[in-house]
Amino acid sequence: MIRRLLPRRPAPAGAGRDRTAPGGGEAGVFAPDSLAVGARHLEVGSNWVASFAVIGYPREVHPGWLQPLLTYPGRVDVAVHIEPIDPVTAATRLKKQLARFESGRRSNDEHGRLPDPHVEAATEDAYDLSSRVARGEGRLFRLGLYLTVHAASRHELATEVGAVRSLAASLLMDAKPASYRALQGWVTCLPMGLDLLGMRRTFDTQALAASFPFTSPDLPPADPTSVAAPTGVLYGYNIGSQGLVHWDRFALDNHNSVVLGRSGAGKSYLVKLELLRSLYRGIEIHVIDPEDEYARLAQAVGGTYVHLGADGVRLNPFDLPIHTRPDGRRTAPRDALVRRSLFLHTVIGVLLGAQPTPGERATLDRAITATYQSAGITADPRTWTRPAPLLADLAHTLSTSGDTEAADLAARLHPYVNGAFSGLFDGPTTSRPEGHLVVFSLRDLPDELKPVGTLLTLDAVWRRVSNPAIRRPRLVVVDEAWLLMQDPAGADFLFRMAKASRKQWAGLTLATQDAADVLGTELGKAVVANAATQILLKQAPQAIDEIAATFNLSDGERQFLLSAERGQGLLSAGTQRVAFEAIASPAEHRLITTNPAELAEMAADEEPADTQVAEEDPFFDLGPADDTGL
Repeated sequence: MIRRLLPRRPAPAGAGRDRTAPGGGEAGVFAPDSLAVGARHLEVGSNWVASFAVIGYPREVHPGWLQPLLTYPGRVDVAVHIEPIDPVTAATRLKKQLARFESGRRSNDEHGRLPDPHVEAATEDAYDLSSRVARGEGRLFRLGLYLTVHAASRHELATEVGAVRSLAASLLMDAKPASYRALQGWVTCLPMGLDLLGMRRTFDTQALAASFPFTSPDLPPADPTSVAAPTGVLYGYNIGSQGLVHWDRFALDNHNSVVLGRSGAGKSYLVKLELLRSLYRGIEIHVIDPEDEYARLAQAVGGTYVHLGADGVRLNPFDLPIHTRPDGRRTAPRDALVRRSLFLHTVIGVLLGAQPTPGERATLDRAITATYQSAGITADPRTWTRPAPLLADLAHTLSTSGDTEAADLAARLHPYVNGAFSGLFDGPTTSRPEGHLVVFSLRDLPDELKPVGTLLTLDAVWRRVSNPAIRRPRLVVVDEAWLLMQDPAGADFLFRMAKASRKQWAGLTLATQDAADVLGTELGKAVVANAATQILLKQAPQAIDEIAATFNLSDGERQFLLSAERGQGLLSAGTQRVAFEAIASPAEHRLITTNPAELAEMAADEEPADTQVAEEDPFFDLGPADDTGL
């Protein structure tokens, strides 16, 4: 071991402020007391250091892939030395490298050797890199990556070195110690811009940008200078950096979100997790649930559950949007009656399966006005608080008008007035959708009533959201949105809600497993375009091409979505994208899971104890009772 002492000589008299004096000033402050040089380590004063040069790299990297090294809990210096290569030299070197690869390949073919997969992959990368450099799409750089590990003792240094090398190996990097060049390695990692090791590797522009140490795979905070806790909802942890993914939809230009993923990818699980954590923030939420998956969650948090299709549950499409102010006063928009009449035209069109002809539309408009007048509701706003008429009243008005077209419309409305589908319309509205969580279940509605049931539900939600008397953030969740997008009226209603919800301090969440139905129409693409937050979960190979084209996915993001595990996805917001995995606490998981096995196990745990004993105890198996009753 070579030891060199660097004593600090006292400054001469009268030179106490001379910072350039030997052994004094800044030089005396930063110079170590001693330096001992070993084969693979240094003793810098009381510290022990060891340096490494990275000579092996992974074939593909993602932005911020060096973040685990930068966030290592111990003291590790990471030095990146970059030297650009002029295009002429780069082209010449690539040409020589391709010639060597081709020569090796032909030699193997002539001697009957099997092709080396590593050489084949390197050849493909070299051809791709050469073409991009020739087109001016990138440049080549010489990059050296070096690590210096610090410890307080030799034993601690050995432990830290093993941990850092293991971390580098997990990143598919090969870190070799600077044997007999420990001093050069330490100087290389100092902020002096000197590369005394010269262990460099050729990088292109994209790889260099991903390796830049100040990039991070985490989402940028809204205010980088703030030390406050991040706002928004915790979605899970970042797959690239193991950091937490917080996202605040209400801090964006619009508050809409779209969640796309194949069946079983975890869409409903993620939506319910976001819903539950949004309730913690005081956000009012309305859910349109076609599969009855939110009932347990609504019951657990004290929400309102509207079970459409059940006996005695009705929604009256003639109800006017009357808003109750905090002081108890009831108000309505000036054009409430006109807008309700126009909405009834849409409802009747959905019920009949086709839009009425111009003549039928005129007849229907006169009948709607007459039906409201028969209930005492006129253009005077003071009459709007009276009980609204029913669909049966409209059918009666049409049948008694003496018009042929009106009688035909009344006959076509018969199944919804007195027939098999009258349960949803044969009375006034039974429940008001109010509360911090309102869930509309549509599973038990007949297929013939699901389009109009969904339309009436959306109308009820919009009336609540657009209430100017109550100003608070709201979310509207439409699960399995492809069912609604199949109907033109429903798709148009969703589009208008996506456009106007921002002005009402509300956000629309669309979750669907059939991306083709959503992206296959202009309205569907417009709804997706109006969502500032886009979440992509695991995708089917048949739909990945359209997904990749719509969201401009890279090859790496495309492969990630094809191989993602359940709950893993890609959160995209403008130019920011992050791969994450949703994670829930045990209590949250019990409320939001839809796994049949877990639900059966929870149901078994909730059975009364005496019932379980009676089933398991053999003394309770007495067989059929005899005539004596014993």
